[in-house]
Amino acid sequence: MRTGVSCAVLLERHSPPWRLDKKESTRHCLKYRRAAGEVLLVTHEGRGWWDPGSTAKGDVFGLVQYLNPGLNFGEVRKLLRPFVGLSPSYPAHEARSAPPRPVVPFDVKWNSRRRPARGSPTWRYLTEQRRLPTPTVLAAVYAGVLREGPYASAWFAHHDHDGGLTGIEMRGPEYRGFSPGGEKTLFRLPGKLANSSVPMRRLVVAEAPIDAMSIATHERLRADTLYLATAGGMGPATLTALELQLRELSERPGGVLVAATDNDRAGDGYATRLIEMAQAAGVGSERLLPLHGLKDWNDVLKQGRSS
Repeated sequence: MRTGVSCAVLLERHSPPWRLDKKESTRHCLKYRRAAGEVLLVTHEGRGWWDPGSTAKGDVFGLVQYLNPGLNFGEVRKLLRPFVGLSPSYPAHEARSAPPRPVVPFDVKWNSRRRPARGSPTWRYLTEQRRLPTPTVLAAVYAGVLREGPYASAWFAHHDHDGGLTGIEMRGPEYRGFSPGGEKTLFRLPGKLANSSVPMRRLVVAEAPIDAMSIATHERLRADTLYLATAGGMGPATLTALELQLRELSERPGGVLVAATDNDRAGDGYATRLIEMAQAAGVGSERLLPLHGLKDWNDVLKQGRSS
């Protein structure tokens, strides 16, 4: 009887029954689960078992007494007799998934976050690690396009052409991403103060908000310039936002688009696309590569080589 009854068969027919965790089992070690945290391992082709949470182990007789401590040897034999010669069916254990967390709309998240202040984790990340100077960070704060995220991350707003918030680009020391449910359009940082009368005649387009802010630093926040970032690749909503911005710029004399994307193959591809869009809109264009052969404009800023 010790060799004629599989420990797996006993577990599967015990009440309440145990179920096989197929994902964590191997050919020589079957992992059975029951309820929350109960685990037993079946080994030796069904003839042995052990409890990974204690020192308990043994053969099928020991397993019966482990599961039913009050049974004597005769009662164990009587319980096992119907199981002789049966094969396991390996019913799958289905893990209970945690209830889904309620999805908080990205605009609610944005409105719940404060603006970075001097000395805050996000402020220190931008000014110390990314070497952005105070005037540039304050320009983004005053423009309403920068919020303080968790873990020192910076949250950058993406707006459509009408000023509506479409999503949040997130970047921190250990994290980068985009808000679930949001849509990438454009990060927009004006080079001028809100009360300035200088007309916007220039668009500078970078891939990331921190790069756009780095170029703004290099240019000392030109009042005639709107600094943009696309969040990398340009999807349909980003292209639409750019087309609308170019259409507006085409109505002003001397308008120009500056492609300030990264100094790599992808950046060159984005720059080509941007220049083609500017030409189609009747707007002048130019390529602004990061100085000294560096990859992006924040690299230029961090190395202190902005001239």
